Amino acid sequence: MNQPTNEAFFERARAVIPGGVNSPVRAFGSVGGTPYFVERGEGPYVFDVEGRRYIDYVMSYGPGILGHAHPTVTEAIAAAAAQGSSFGAPTPSEVLLAEEMCRRIDGMDMVRLVNSGTEATMTAIRLARGATGRDTIMKFAGNYHGHSDALLVAGGSGVAQQGLKGSEGVTAGAVADTVVAPYNVVPEIDDSVAVVVVEPVAANMGLIEPQPGFLQGLRDACDAAGALLMFDEVITGFRLCPGGAAEWSGVRPDLWAFGKVIGGGLPVGAFGASRELMGHLAPLGPVYQAGTLSGNPLATAAGLAQLSLLTPEAYDQLTATATALQDGMVAAFADAGVTASVPRVGPLLGLFFGPTLPTDFDEAKAICENGVYERFFHGMLEQGVALAPGAYEALFPSLAHGRAEVEATIEAVRTVAAGL
Repeated sequence: MNQPTNEAFFERARAVIPGGVNSPVRAFGSVGGTPYFVERGEGPYVFDVEGRRYIDYVMSYGPGILGHAHPTVTEAIAAAAAQGSSFGAPTPSEVLLAEEMCRRIDGMDMVRLVNSGTEATMTAIRLARGATGRDTIMKFAGNYHGHSDALLVAGGSGVAQQGLKGSEGVTAGAVADTVVAPYNVVPEIDDSVAVVVVEPVAANMGLIEPQPGFLQGLRDACDAAGALLMFDEVITGFRLCPGGAAEWSGVRPDLWAFGKVIGGGLPVGAFGASRELMGHLAPLGPVYQAGTLSGNPLATAAGLAQLSLLTPEAYDQLTATATALQDGMVAAFADAGVTASVPRVGPLLGLFFGPTLPTDFDEAKAICENGVYERFFHGMLEQGVALAPGAYEALFPSLAHGRAEVEATIEAVRTVAAGL
């Protein structure tokens, strides 16, 4: 029998899927070459259709915090699927997931489950506008909050990797009430602003930590202007620590948006706030939101199973793994004479091929587009290590990455760096 190849699958995909992918960055457009097609995952590894094994640091861009195909999660999904995959009616597991999320996040009394991070941020902003009676939203350059029209402007991650400032098809009216400010600078906020939305740790323009005082400054400025503060925790939520970025930073927002980790790898999103603020949401209030598959029993079962294993000890292990990777990568680059920075925030890692860590999108963009990352990416892939196919993404170590995988990764970095 003929062995399937990545090239053959990509050719078939391009005939029936725009660009051959269902999310643009997967097409390898910013790094060149042919994407590998994943056939299966196991722990810290993925295997492509040609049988090659890679140590995976993409981890579905965050959800794979336990590693791939963790038995606790897969068994929970199988058990839920055996009872039915969707009902269009409330289920016990969505209540249990909402209770667990509210238990972990101080100040968040209620959540609404949706199907993606984009839905979560989009609807949370609608809620903020409805609750405040104001129109303007403020975001930060390089922060990515999903692909809803009003939030695509000056987005990081896949938007930046496609070389786009936003998107065609988004009308001027859709972004007329969106104000973009530089990250890590507290902006002027007036009484037209309904909500300031921010990635509390920027992970869509590489990994950029908030400067001391930035998040607290946003909190104070929002309070003074009567605006709401929203943390987009689609990446950081339940990854940095049990209570997410609010616990990590000591700054409490008015609104939260979540995704990724809370679904155990299945499509899910959520937004939450105080009981008072969530009371503006239908059916309690006049701000409308709905979804046929919202609170899907498979996704909520997977999310509950995953959260049950994310103990304080698990976060200590994740941080220790990330720290070992950071130390080893820094040493490998230094030994090879390669100018690179490896920022770390808790268990999240970044990589910049520049002499200093950027603090905002302009600085990150100058480094990410210098052409070094794509050479490093392909070198690592040849060594059996899968990184995100774009310089604006973070690295996601999981609980399945052990000493052997860390040492193999560092050795791969050493080999590839020597040839840069």
